[in-house]
Amino acid sequence: MKVESGTLPDSKICKVLRTSLLDWYGKFGRTLPWRNLRDPYAIWISEIMLQQTQVKTVLGYYDRWLQKFPTLKSLAAADIQQVLKLWEGLGYYSRARNIHKAAGKIVAEYNGKFPQEFDRILALPGIGRTTAGGIISSAFNQPFPILDGNVKRILARLVTLPVLLPKANKQLWQLSESLLDRQHPRDFNQALMDLGATICTPKSPKCDRCPWMNHCLAYQTGTPTSWPMRTSSPPRPHKIIGVGIIWSDRQQILIDRRLDDGLLGGLWEFPGGKVEEGETLPECIHREIKEELDIEVEVGSHLITIDHAYSHFRVTLNVYHCHYISGEPKPLESQEIRWVSLDELDELPFPKANLKIIEALRQENS
Repeated sequence: MKVESGTLPDSKICKVLRTSLLDWYGKFGRTLPWRNLRDPYAIWISEIMLQQTQVKTVLGYYDRWLQKFPTLKSLAAADIQQVLKLWEGLGYYSRARNIHKAAGKIVAEYNGKFPQEFDRILALPGIGRTTAGGIISSAFNQPFPILDGNVKRILARLVTLPVLLPKANKQLWQLSESLLDRQHPRDFNQALMDLGATICTPKSPKCDRCPWMNHCLAYQTGTPTSWPMRTSSPPRPHKIIGVGIIWSDRQQILIDRRLDDGLLGGLWEFPGGKVEEGETLPECIHREIKEELDIEVEVGSHLITIDHAYSHFRVTLNVYHCHYISGEPKPLESQEIRWVSLDELDELPFPKANLKIIEALRQENS
């Protein structure tokens, strides 16, 4: 029995692969807090948190989340600012906004009971095909495949699929569907995720420990890190940002809340923006604050410079103290503005890079 390059394994090979993977999972599968649950709400939260985020990062957030929002109805009743604050630092904040929207939809349409039908789960905000498959297989043991980044890598290596991502997705979904153990979908999908996370890793796969070693074409040809096939990524754009900490005479700081759309929607931040060509940092901050808030400030001393990377670009935040001079602040490019004390900053959700600014302010004022 042999796997052919770029093709679906036959039924006999699929059966061998299922059995060997489940045997391996029984011995080496990870112990995770959501693994032995059958509560679809808790499983849903774990699936969303694990999107593009490592398990070790998610663990603390997951425990705090269920302590704060132990039920779906408690989440639906929460204010979005509470939700974003609890998500603070986890990144990809649209996930938190979509979780909140989906909870409201489940309460309104299903009386707070998480749906058990694939199409209804897929229709919830923030849930795609692989997340829906993960939820329905884990919570209800229904036979639906998954195809996250780990699974794509495993399957592309297994058959050395000669197609670039994302064009390979259709064939990879067919492969995931063919391999799925329909009698044990819960364990099989979790085993696949564990295999990708612990053995079939991107850069240094532990092929000698893999239950699929004897059938994996990438291993047999000595090319595991060549799969899946990808186009080379262009360098990430680098943005230079000027940021102002605007102080009033009463030692309060002016902050604004971003519009709900976009990368950091709904979060609070210190005003500022991108440095234009030929502009100094103080000139940039003065201009941006005028454009965003319609006020005049005096730009003062430098507080901190922060480098921060997002998925598709990176930024350097150059942060300066500013003194408020005149004008009535207006939320011209945000949904809300507020004067707050340094202590009150802890109560509001900020982007991760802004948390470093707050820490610098604390140290300077301690």
